[in-house]
Amino acid sequence: MVVLVTGSNGQLGQALQSVAGNYPSIDFVFCNSSELDITNLEQCKVVFNQHKPNFCINAAAYTAVDKAESEPEKAFKINVNGAENLALVCKDFETTLLHVSTDFVFSGDFSTPLEMTKGYTETDKPNPTGVYGLTKLQGEQAIQATWEKHFIIRTSWVYSEFGNNFMKTMLRLASERDTLSVVDDQIGTPTYAVDLANTLLKIVTSSGVEKSNYGIYNFSNEGKCSWYDFAKEIFIQKDIEIDLKPIPTTEFPTPANRPAFSVLDKTKIKETFHVDIKNWKDSLKTALQRI
Repeated sequence: MVVLVTGSNGQLGQALQSVAGNYPSIDFVFCNSSELDITNLEQCKVVFNQHKPNFCINAAAYTAVDKAESEPEKAFKINVNGAENLALVCKDFETTLLHVSTDFVFSGDFSTPLEMTKGYTETDKPNPTGVYGLTKLQGEQAIQATWEKHFIIRTSWVYSEFGNNFMKTMLRLASERDTLSVVDDQIGTPTYAVDLANTLLKIVTSSGVEKSNYGIYNFSNEGKCSWYDFAKEIFIQKDIEIDLKPIPTTEFPTPANRPAFSVLDKTKIKETFHVDIKNWKDSLKTALQRI
């Protein structure tokens, strides 16, 4: 079985490389953005013709949420045109596409009381409030319109020992400052990139890969917290003393709006692929040990 991974130089791409050795039945082809520019359809065709993958995991994306507000064309080119290009070549080569999307496709204006809900389901209506979320939603729609053999995995708050992310930023800031303020009114779930990588590969190797199961799935770790709670747990686990202050989003304005609530309900992926999902605090412990 050949699995081609785009965006191998990114956080998820590096996480996939870190676990690849645990899947001896898979012949991985890892392509960074220079080896496979997903916005270049002809290059996609050449790479697919060379490797003829059974599966393609698209870990390439424009993920600079705030920068996307001033670079909408670039975000669209990667997140929409790139996704569509991969769907087109996957169709040509009968390749099953696994595409990673985001909780930012939702506005976060959740009407149900937070303590009463498991979060957004795959059938809830998206309503992105920024360029990043909009382009990721349009990428999903381009795939759905192009090639039926796809799995779209929406995830949230991705971090790991690889790349740039919230966990590593908090550790860096704690080494530079005595006090730190973090927003406490945005609620979601951290996702360890290695857990996401293993879940994607569980889908690839599952007997459940069949027509009836194609579509959208949610995946994050279990539990929910604010960014303040996330930061606090990082410092507790690393035994770092710092004056951490909770602040409302209004005191930390950013170019892009963030969902106030973006917890994802994982019932569908658990039932379909029998995925065992760890609590976010347990996975954070693993990531901090590996950093």
